[in-house]
Amino acid sequence: MRTTLDLPDDLLDSARRALGFKSKTDTIVVALRELVRRHRLEELKSLLGRVELDVDVDRSRRRPRR
Repeated sequence: MRTTLDLPDDLLDSARRALGFKSKTDTIVVALRELVRRHRLEELKSLLGRVELDVDVDRSRRRPRR
C-alpha cells in the first residue's frame, strides 16, 4: 500500500543505518514488525501466572511405540 508520511530525516537515517538497509521502505517494515513483535511479547508476559494449564506432563512426553 502506498502511503505518504512526514518522517524526521535524522530518525529514519539513524534507523536505516542501525538496521543496515539502503531502503527506507525496508527500514519502516522491519521497524513496524519489531514493534508488533515486542507488543505481543509484553501481552504474553502480562499473562504470566494468570493462565492455568491442566497438562499431564508425563503423559505428553511419552512417545507412541512403533
